[in-house]
Amino acid sequence: MNVVVCLKQVPDTELSLGIAQGGQDIDRGDISYVINPYDEYAIEEALRIKEKSGGEVTLVAVGPGRYEEALRGGLAMGADRAIHVKDEALEGSDPMVIAYVLSKVIGGVDYDLILCGKQAIEDDSGQVGPALAEHLDLPQVTVVTKLEIDSDCKKAVAHREVEGGIEVVETSLPAVVTAQKGLNEPRYASLRGMMKAKKMPVETKTIADLGISSDEVGKAGSKTHLIELTYPPKRSAGRILDGELAEAVKELVRCLREEAKVL
Repeated sequence: MNVVVCLKQVPDTELSLGIAQGGQDIDRGDISYVINPYDEYAIEEALRIKEKSGGEVTLVAVGPGRYEEALRGGLAMGADRAIHVKDEALEGSDPMVIAYVLSKVIGGVDYDLILCGKQAIEDDSGQVGPALAEHLDLPQVTVVTKLEIDSDCKKAVAHREVEGGIEVVETSLPAVVTAQKGLNEPRYASLRGMMKAKKMPVETKTIADLGISSDEVGKAGSKTHLIELTYPPKRSAGRILDGELAEAVKELVRCLREEAKVL
């Protein structure tokens, strides 16, 4: 069973991130990057499917040159192939454009299933997976925490996280599935895997290779545009209400009614 995994590289959120001058981006001056954590669940699931059913795992990424590091990280985990679309014209592309470009790449790949992370942790938009399914005219199942594929690889049963419970969905294959935390526990790349990944080729493509014009991508082709990034407003310090319980409750009610105005 051939599985395609869409991969994104994101800033390491364990670091302290700031906003760049002008408010149009985070300050990328001295930060490190990692594979988007939700995409790691997608990679792990693809590898488990390959180990059970055979086939090939192909990683696809759309982004600048530094994305090669993330792709090699996925190869080190055990993926078989990596495709990297990089082009200066892509700068400023919104998620809908990225999904369109991914669809052009994946359209030329033999696949039975497409896996994505449910969202990227840097913007939390969650748009790429569903938009990709729309471009490829495929069924989609999002926010999946369990995936079972039948023996002939024609159908899958997915457990997806919804508010207040779990929804069980059956879908025909091929389909687009987006991975949620809990789907699996991603493996660590072995030293042997890392050494092997260093020597593996990463296929590179430009938008011209995909038959895409420059006015379809970047800011020109995007339907959404970032206006400004701002820090959340500072919260005032909490208050401790001292005294007897009955008096403290009265004071709490007064604060909620007169100061917070929520009662």
